[in-house]
Amino acid sequence: MSPTDPASGPSRPAVNAWLIAEMEERFLADPASVSADWQAHFRTGGNGSNGNGSNGNGAPTSGPGRGLPPAVAPIDPDGPEPRRLRGTGARIVENMERSLAVPTATSVREVPAKLLEVNRRIINNYLKRIDGGKVSFTHLIAYAMVRALDVVPAMARRYTEVDGKPAVLEGGPVGLGLAVDVPAADGGRSLLVPVIQGATALDFAGFIAAYEAVVRRIRANDLDPAMFVGATLTITNPGTIGTVHSVPRLMPGQSAILGVGSIDLPAEFQAADPRTVADLGISKVVTLTSTYDHRVIQGAESGAYLKHVHELLIGEHGFYDDLFRALGLPYEPARWRRDDAAQDHTDAQLAKQLKVSQLVNAYRVRGH
Repeated sequence: MSPTDPASGPSRPAVNAWLIAEMEERFLADPASVSADWQAHFRTGGNGSNGNGSNGNGAPTSGPGRGLPPAVAPIDPDGPEPRRLRGTGARIVENMERSLAVPTATSVREVPAKLLEVNRRIINNYLKRIDGGKVSFTHLIAYAMVRALDVVPAMARRYTEVDGKPAVLEGGPVGLGLAVDVPAADGGRSLLVPVIQGATALDFAGFIAAYEAVVRRIRANDLDPAMFVGATLTITNPGTIGTVHSVPRLMPGQSAILGVGSIDLPAEFQAADPRTVADLGISKVVTLTSTYDHRVIQGAESGAYLKHVHELLIGEHGFYDDLFRALGLPYEPARWRRDDAAQDHTDAQLAKQLKVSQLVNAYRVRGH
């Protein structure tokens, strides 16, 4: 199998295999129950694997990734009756077993989020007056992660095999997978990973438009196979449910998964008086993780990548200037700087209060 073979691992939507299986069951029961795109996909032989019991990289699709029987919990004859996993549940088991064939490592970096908060507020205040638009923290962080690939392109490397021998795929368009949590009809949750194609070629305005377009289609259940192929790397945001730090599983064919933790004060300060927090200059932080395929990406590269993301999120390399320009904001973004409080704490407080009073007076007297 050549690296450009469309059946190779990087182009297969492995993480969405449960969705493909569900659509295939509907197609087999009633072809008209799925869209024309899905009908064409299945009539040309498309399915969740390559049809030979392995994915495009040669990893087995059953067992724990290496042909060994999976470890299972013993069944107590006096305990509850086991419930068979079918459909989505069974596909999740299959995907997790396949993921064991990918040797991964994870880099972690804690990033100050104050400037991220302030510039997001400036952007949203402007968009609210203009067209009612809004950007999220995930928009900003995901775009920083895409832009960091310009400096550390190694993070887009994908492992494959040629004639059974190890090989690497480098270059070409980068697809960014978005892990979207979707409520299931039975009250459970499902994970879909649509892809923003050619993410590195987009400015911030184009990136937001592409991001929102795929999310709207997911929410409206307007799905087709093309939405789920071509993911080079994926971003997941468990921080929206309060998770501080995550180490996700990497599926065959992906280069990396980027995890975004919650944006909050460090735990030791979350019960502190807000005045004390302000007095100490404590700001919110966000923990970012990079879980990568260690066969083709090294720890130093992952660390350098997160370092550059950190620099972008605190405004270095003109990051917020580019964002403001792309969205048409007629302002300067807020800038990152270190506090310059004097050694004498009381004098520093008085000096700051005096400056605030001078600022208020300037508005009263001059209007600016």
